[in-house]
Amino acid sequence: MPLLPKSTAPLLIGASALMFAGGVNGLILPVRGAQEGFSAFSLGLLVTGWAVGFVLGCLIVPRTVKRVGHIRSFGAMTALASVAILLSLLLMHPAAWIPLRALSGFCFAGAQQIMESWLNERSGPDSRGRVFGIYAMVNLTATTIGQMVLPLGDTGAETFFVLGAVFYALAMIPTALYASQQPKPLTEVSLDIPKLWRNSPVAVVGIVLVGMANSAFGTLAAVYGNAIGMSVTAIAIFLSATLIAGAVAQVPVGYASDKTDRRHVLIAVGVLAVATSVYFIVAAPRDAMPILIGAGLFGAFIHTMYPLLVSHANDHAAADDFLRTSGGLLLLFGIGSIAGPLIAGGVMGFAGPEGLFMTIAAAHTMLIGFTIWRIRQRAAAAIRRAYVRMPTTRFSTPETLAMNPRADEDDQADDDR
Repeated sequence: MPLLPKSTAPLLIGASALMFAGGVNGLILPVRGAQEGFSAFSLGLLVTGWAVGFVLGCLIVPRTVKRVGHIRSFGAMTALASVAILLSLLLMHPAAWIPLRALSGFCFAGAQQIMESWLNERSGPDSRGRVFGIYAMVNLTATTIGQMVLPLGDTGAETFFVLGAVFYALAMIPTALYASQQPKPLTEVSLDIPKLWRNSPVAVVGIVLVGMANSAFGTLAAVYGNAIGMSVTAIAIFLSATLIAGAVAQVPVGYASDKTDRRHVLIAVGVLAVATSVYFIVAAPRDAMPILIGAGLFGAFIHTMYPLLVSHANDHAAADDFLRTSGGLLLLFGIGSIAGPLIAGGVMGFAGPEGLFMTIAAAHTMLIGFTIWRIRQRAAAAIRRAYVRMPTTRFSTPETLAMNPRADEDDQADDDR
């Protein structure tokens, strides 16, 4: 049996180009913005703009795909993303960058939805786990490489803006030239947030808070690094270390959460995340090795919270609510991402670079407190589903599962088993 269905190769090649461009785009903007003298608050608004666009893309792009198809929609998304980053080079001002970053978020959400639903179409039940495992690995690797190319050139020049635009354009070529029929029509699954709240208040509150914390770190970490005198190389390594550590930590954290109440594991991970944030606040490390060690620990804790919350929500959900649960949580994550950079950017404005970790610590502390309160209100789920290791949510979109053309038949297969 081949490792992957042959028809998924063009999609994975396109995904690698898309994520490489996203890695370049996501890091060059805060680095260059800091060099241009943009305030931390303005740079925080970049992620807020991206999150707003991301949420809108999740809601609007499926209609576009239903009207004109996957290939045309994907080409439109990558073309617009390329235009957005090039206009960011021409219009070097926060007032222009914020709406352009929103456009990028819209396009990125749309492109990922199309790519992921298409992969679902091309992979069967016997290969879907392998396909999406390799897809997550491709995403992580390509994004990390995209971030790590910045030290190879001058961030004050136009090179990385053009490079990002080139790879956004390249992402559409494998799918545009692939001789295959379009995927089947999309299956729409409506989201029900009130029902999700009744199902798992911890997941609803936790996802919003984690979205706030992760989005604040995702953009303002580069601002933090620049403020404490880190080089571009060090900033790229700093961010990459958090992603890699987060991917590795999912194995032991997932194993632990399958053996006990996931909320207890969530509290433990939250306490460790707060402790790591306090380390950056109190110790205020400036040397490379202490920063790198702290970044690895920090990434291991913050990037395991999301899959813990998704797994907890699914423990309490009915089998036929899996799509609504996952889609609703991812959408809430996007909404939380709107507020996080605004708050963190404002705190950094008066508290200095450590204000980033003050904001993150506050969000995680609220999560810990709410989870402890809920443990006293509700017992652990009697039926537990296996923890599913997931990439960071920057690699997923709210409509990924809802757009799965085989969702209904997969659910039926689960019921038959």
